Amino acid sequence: MTTLSEFLRANIRNEHNMLDQAMKDLTPEQMHFVPPGTTANHIGFTIWHYVRTEDNIIQFILQDRKPTTWVAGGYHEKWGLEKVVQGTGMTLQQANDMRLPPVDQWMEYQSSVWKATDDYLGSMDDSSLDRTVKVLPFGEIPVHRALSMPLLMHGHGHLGEICVLRVLQGLKSSLI
Repeated sequence: MTTLSEFLRANIRNEHNMLDQAMKDLTPEQMHFVPPGTTANHIGFTIWHYVRTEDNIIQFILQDRKPTTWVAGGYHEKWGLEKVVQGTGMTLQQANDMRLPPVDQWMEYQSSVWKATDDYLGSMDDSSLDRTVKVLPFGEIPVHRALSMPLLMHGHGHLGEICVLRVLQGLKSSLI
């Protein structure tokens, strides 16, 4: 029988695999494409926002203010991006102006976050999922909600955005 912690870990791994597939073959132009006449964010902003969110939740929130992979790896300095910001509250112009490095460099960070998440989830058992943590804007919530809401549900929503942006560029959706 699968435990809740095993279920969450397996589904987060699956989400990571789908996000990797969605990103792995993009050129810088494709990564930063914004459909004309829309208020859409580009793929680069969307993936950056999501991975930064996961990094913050897993490292900083769930592990009692442990430095994020973003900060510990100096990615903000390497790429000239904000140290603390993760996209929430940015204007559309700020989001569209943001640029990620080429996908092979980006994937180094993304893979590091995935590994840190998987390592952390592998150390958990179901009893640790009921611990309460503060996650803004949700407030005090149990760890299992911090993993399911801002990680799985939020991540799947952004994966959908990325797939639509791929299709709008004539690329194959990563899910097919």
